[in-house]
Amino acid sequence: MTGFLVFAAVLAALLWALARFGAWVKRKGIGGGIMGPIDEVYRPAADRARRETAIHEQRVLPPRPGDDSFRQPPRAAR
Repeated sequence: MTGFLVFAAVLAALLWALARFGAWVKRKGIGGGIMGPIDEVYRPAADRARRETAIHEQRVLPPRPGDDSFRQPPRAAR
């Protein structure tokens, strides 16, 4: 009986640690490197969506002509 309780406690601790690690990875956004090959093989739609999201995040639009939002305001006279 004691062995079963020890086994159950160790299993519960491992599952809790794995859940905490999964939440940390999801919060940091670093799971793509780990899940990338798995998604590519078993879930092609998820792999395509992940790649499209990465491309979209890297894309930077150039400023439009006449757009003054990037200019610094003039300095006040001393």
